[in-house]
Amino acid sequence: MAVTIAKERWTSKVAEVVLGVEPHTVKLGGETTLPFLHYEGTVPNRPSTALEVIDQVPEDWPEVLTAPFADVLNDPVAWARKNVALGADLVALRLQSAHPDLGDASPAEVAETCKKVGAAVDVPLVIIGCGVEEKDAEVLQAAAEALAGKNCLIGCATTVNYKTVTAAAMVHGHNVIASSPLDINLAKQLNILITEMNLAADRIVIDPSIGGLGYGIEYAYSIMERARLGALMGDKMLAMPVICFVGQEAWKAKEAKSTTDEAPQWGEQGKRAILWEVVTSVALAHAGGNLFVMRHPESVKQFNAHLDVMMKAFTY
Repeated sequence: MAVTIAKERWTSKVAEVVLGVEPHTVKLGGETTLPFLHYEGTVPNRPSTALEVIDQVPEDWPEVLTAPFADVLNDPVAWARKNVALGADLVALRLQSAHPDLGDASPAEVAETCKKVGAAVDVPLVIIGCGVEEKDAEVLQAAAEALAGKNCLIGCATTVNYKTVTAAAMVHGHNVIASSPLDINLAKQLNILITEMNLAADRIVIDPSIGGLGYGIEYAYSIMERARLGALMGDKMLAMPVICFVGQEAWKAKEAKSTTDEAPQWGEQGKRAILWEVVTSVALAHAGGNLFVMRHPESVKQFNAHLDVMMKAFTY
């Protein structure tokens, strides 16, 4: 018996954000349907992955995570090159050394690191601050200037520092990560504030503050899905691509950090921790994520294998 599949027809689309410079660009967004529903619309751009580089040796990473980068942990430039060789679409440079409690590096110091990394790789860059909003305003301003013309994605801009971060992006030709707590109205409000500064909507990427697997991922999924529905129904202030900082969330979970000896009932740590990152990424890709900042190269490999299947068009 023939079955008629109901197909939704949306009135709008997700904005397309272009990162990097030709011929090494990455496009985010552009969908006219919900994730991977190729029979209802178009999904022109595959979700992209970025591998993180920390500008100082990460002290809180478990050995299973540092092992693939053991030879480059002291060198952000070599680490960035290795991430590209491992298949990352982008390199995400986290300026952790600028944190007041982790070195308090000056804007000039981190800007020099940004300049060196930018010169070493051709793929687009994501520049992530230290997480202290006031310090990030200074740091990201210097980083934006050091990477002028490279069309990077910089952040995170919040309600505290968005004016400085947005102005730096506009002056030096970059795009902005708009970061808000897991609340669709707060995300929309921040996007309005940024666009009122005359930064085009197609130069903004939303960071909805996701949770990792087992730690609020279902709430993150719900918020992201609502944002996608709003975008497809015509809400321009929710129509930006979404970035998911999966690595920082997945690898701080005890299920990923606990060694095999500490939690033998959970299985071998190497497989368990990687799957924690992969499953988090897969779930959020189906919620509407466009750019995934990850930490383990094997996680990227497995996640891409899933995307290979989901990006194959099928019809009813």
